[in-house]
Amino acid sequence: MPKLDRYLSSEFTRSVFAALVVLGMVSLGGLFADLLGEMARGKVPPPLLLSQLGLRLVRYLPLILPLALLLGFMLALGRLYRDSEMFVLAAAGIGPRRLLKPVLLVALPVVAVIALSSLWLGPWADRVARAMVAEANKNLLVAGLEPGRFTVMANGGVAYADAMSADGTHLDRVFVYRERGERMDVATARAGQLYRDEGARVLALEDGFRVEGPLSGEALDYRLMRYKRNEMGLPAADDERPGNSPAFKSTLALLGDPSRGAAAELHWRIAPPLLAFAFVLLAVPLSRSSPRQARYGAMLLAFLAYLVGVFLMLLGTQWLADGTLPMLAGLWWLVLPMLALGGWLYARDGRVARRWWSR
Repeated sequence: MPKLDRYLSSEFTRSVFAALVVLGMVSLGGLFADLLGEMARGKVPPPLLLSQLGLRLVRYLPLILPLALLLGFMLALGRLYRDSEMFVLAAAGIGPRRLLKPVLLVALPVVAVIALSSLWLGPWADRVARAMVAEANKNLLVAGLEPGRFTVMANGGVAYADAMSADGTHLDRVFVYRERGERMDVATARAGQLYRDEGARVLALEDGFRVEGPLSGEALDYRLMRYKRNEMGLPAADDERPGNSPAFKSTLALLGDPSRGAAAELHWRIAPPLLAFAFVLLAVPLSRSSPRQARYGAMLLAFLAYLVGVFLMLLGTQWLADGTLPMLAGLWWLVLPMLALGGWLYARDGRVARRWWSR
């Protein structure tokens, strides 16, 4: 039996790891595309690409790992059914209940990682990512504007500075191009200064010219003016959530917060590990098939079950926050039935087949 446990555990581990690698690459691609879009709009400083990518991936681990567990177990068990190994084990008196030990040997450590990521690592990564962007935005050099290069701004405009100070707060020979509807706005300045006004970044241009006119160039409606000082706002940070949002609080802080938003966030963090364990229990009965039966239909059903669970978790969190659901209900109305369904199907797995063969 120890040899059998090691064999099944190794099969489950390889399949779960393969599913996690594929899902991780897909998730990284989506996160990378989102980050590039935010950087093009000036929301995220370009030097923070890799750090923000890693922190965001940590934040989404509670959603990626449950799906990796579900698909990994179904791939491994599907192969065992396809190669008739499960039928050999059943003939030797080893049923689904005996498989619970190797299943738990692989599932429990991953569920523990999901709980750790959901309750601690995810909120920590969220706070660190926000702090890094806020700190970078204090410095113009790190915020995206580099001397001698044209930089795209959040409003679709372009900014250029020929030189700047070491701390990035003072600029020399500045050029700014912006579009407002059907009109363009071009400003040049001998010098510029960056400062913060109630948290917002403001670029003050000094001793320059400003030209405003139509984009098409057909109408001769241009205005030229000379100014002593001209102030304009720079792009805000990528995360518009307030600093006191429950998403940035630790789990211990949420336990002492009686507000609805804190309760919704707390249940959002508790639900992923419990749902992951329910998906593991569902994977075993859903994987049952004959050697010639296609296994991808069951995988599609499992994937749909995962999507329904995640969507209901999102809706339930929103309902808790806006008061549609009572706080006592939490997300237990979703988690407990899923666990009960998974446990019942796991306990009943194989009984129907034995009764049919006994006739």
